[in-house]
Amino acid sequence: TLAHKIRATYSWDDIVLPPDQISRLREICIQVRQRQTVLERWGFDRRLAMGKGINVLFAGQSGTGKTMAAEVIAGDLGLDLYKVDLSGVVSKYIGETEKNLDRIFDAARAAEVVLFFDEADALFGKRSEVSDAHDRYANIEVAYLLQRLERHDGMVVLATNLQRNIDQAFTRRIAVWVDFRPPEEADRRRIWALNFPPQAPAAELELDFLARNFAISGGTIRNAALAAAFLAAADARPITMEDV
Repeated sequence: TLAHKIRATYSWDDIVLPPDQISRLREICIQVRQRQTVLERWGFDRRLAMGKGINVLFAGQSGTGKTMAAEVIAGDLGLDLYKVDLSGVVSKYIGETEKNLDRIFDAARAAEVVLFFDEADALFGKRSEVSDAHDRYANIEVAYLLQRLERHDGMVVLATNLQRNIDQAFTRRIAVWVDFRPPEEADRRRIWALNFPPQAPAAELELDFLARNFAISGGTIRNAALAAAFLAAADARPITMEDV
């Protein structure tokens, strides 16, 4: 009731990012796969009283691939991905938000799943100076979340469009931080191509023109390609540049 499963349908071939970002994503998979070797066999767990989980921060504009990246990683690792429903977690009643978070982290640990907090700044926001009871309880929630995140030994992915709003204490607990930037022209060309399936009847689309003239995100490209396909399907004809 507090999180829903995302079916991981994307692979490494589907995500278009600069090489440095891809390297950071692959580093996350390495850390998950090599945890037993490093922590147990090599003894690093004795140096870590807490914070043995893998916390990841994806920061960047909407539509730049943060959710897709989470799906790719979960699929590569063979783990289920659960997106936390913030509207169900955050409660106006004192103590209820903490109880909901407890339930989520306990369930994630038992099931060995990846937790995905989208728009994470809503929960992991900066603490403020206390001027009234509301501020005090809001700060208590953030402090509690810090402790719960540190005790969790699984994988947590935080995604935000507003990284400046994330509390500094959270960023110190991040194992891998990936900045998602809007795609450059060459990457936009690849994204346009990927968003028209081979079986789609696309008639002479000028993908170079689209990539060069429209500096838009991958999410917007996906939406445009899909909308164009519906327009063409309604008239039972191939997809044209006019549709796009």
